[in-house]
Amino acid sequence: MICLPHNYPLVAAAAAVAFLPALHAYPSSRTFEESCSAFASELDLPSVKVHFSQYLPTGYNLSVPDFVTQGSSRNQIIGANVCRVAMLVNTTETSNMTLEVWLPVNWTGRFLSGGNGGLTGCIQYVDLSYGSSSGFATVSGNNGHNGSSGQPFYQHPEVLEDYVYRAIYTGGVVGKQVTHAFYKNSVSKSYFMGCSGGGRQGFKMAQSFPDVFDGIVAAAPAINSNNLISWGGWLSTIAGFNTNSSDFVSESLWQVVHEEVLNRCDGLDGAVDGIIEDTDLCHPQFERLICSQNATNSTNCLNGAQAAKVRALYEPLYGINGTLLYPRLQPGTETTTYSTYFAGAASTLASDWYKYVVYDPTFDPKTLTRDDFAVAAAQDPFNVSTFDADLSAFKRRGGKLLTLHGMEDHIISSEISTVYYHRLAETMSLSPSSLDSFYRYFRVSGMSHCALGSGAYSLGMYSFGLINNALEQDPDDNVLARIVVWVERGEAPEYIRGTSFASGLPGSETAYKRKHCKYPARNVYVGPGNYTDENAWMCQ
Repeated sequence: MICLPHNYPLVAAAAAVAFLPALHAYPSSRTFEESCSAFASELDLPSVKVHFSQYLPTGYNLSVPDFVTQGSSRNQIIGANVCRVAMLVNTTETSNMTLEVWLPVNWTGRFLSGGNGGLTGCIQYVDLSYGSSSGFATVSGNNGHNGSSGQPFYQHPEVLEDYVYRAIYTGGVVGKQVTHAFYKNSVSKSYFMGCSGGGRQGFKMAQSFPDVFDGIVAAAPAINSNNLISWGGWLSTIAGFNTNSSDFVSESLWQVVHEEVLNRCDGLDGAVDGIIEDTDLCHPQFERLICSQNATNSTNCLNGAQAAKVRALYEPLYGINGTLLYPRLQPGTETTTYSTYFAGAASTLASDWYKYVVYDPTFDPKTLTRDDFAVAAAQDPFNVSTFDADLSAFKRRGGKLLTLHGMEDHIISSEISTVYYHRLAETMSLSPSSLDSFYRYFRVSGMSHCALGSGAYSLGMYSFGLINNALEQDPDDNVLARIVVWVERGEAPEYIRGTSFASGLPGSETAYKRKHCKYPARNVYVGPGNYTDENAWMCQ
């Protein structure tokens, strides 16, 4: 749901895998730079207005002056020689999107589309640089509007429709047309990679437009989107808006709750390492934290009302008719969830959605009820829920979908990805071994929302300035490289391997690596080595 910072120094990765040779398909009578400079005046596509085409050399520091509006960072270091093409694409007579396509000098014939997080209209320059430096012609757009607010949706259904599906679909189609026009060669294989709202976009493409992408990486997907938004609003409502109330649970007390969760659940996987491998097994009893009657210090314990509130926050959300709307909060995320849902303010996402889509700007998100959730679910504009559980068309055309979810996700509970896996198997009447032919789901312990966390969370979805070419990494360590070898070689992943850093932040020394299991297997410590030894763990 975030536009990740990308002000880290670029470092080339060691070569590990050989892929398709680069295609030098621009006119031989001109240099790449000359071809790029002339491209803006030569490109002629319906509904497309080209603003400019600009040659960017490796190492160039690209300034993004409208980074606040776009939701991106101020600067982007360019990872390879590319032709940057910026354009405006009309999606209807009254709506449009800004779009950029970055065309690398060493094109491999592949195409990559990045995703957008949350409600944002954000051109992801970090994705454009990462994809193009890896040999992909890469596209990113603003999702039909600028900024991170839902306000552009209000009384503008055409803008909302762009956000739900049309912008990402159009970006894929136009991006391929631009690529063909520049290289005079067709795209060989097309890929999509996104997280959060971008993960939802990946699922939307597989569900509704299965012919656009051959391979999709969809992380922490915001599927069941209407109910996800309502769930976030409901969490804030339960947590309460009066921070002086006797039943309000402060940030310091949430740290106490977090420690209790780890005490009860950390060792269930066989290793006490501060990480819960499988939260399905984690069901702490928060009554244990109630202060004793003779306690003289209440800073490390809860009163009864606070314990009841904590327990309520861990319950799934049910609708007015008793049906499950959204699964429970992720155990182990107590401290990071505080600022998102528990700090005494209404959920920003729920506030924007109910003000600008469901109702109107006068709506008070602090008054949310289950009746409101029913209204939002019934509206489901343009099927934004993205919860269809039939991927038959995507499977038939040979598409591959790799989805993953962090087990420390404080914004989107990973349990929704597990719920979808079950629905998919039941709807398509496929066993896990049959699903494996086109759909594989990985639970990533120690990973927060899309990135960061307490464990081996780095999977190659983001370069963090550490990876120049994803396809030079071992595919086990990089999900972008992995989806390529699955699509093009049939080498399906049995696990994905994450990297943990010594300081917890990218750029520091590697602490250890850990293999993350393909669902429904769970990771279990079997020894004999230290828990930092990836071979001391087994998928069971």
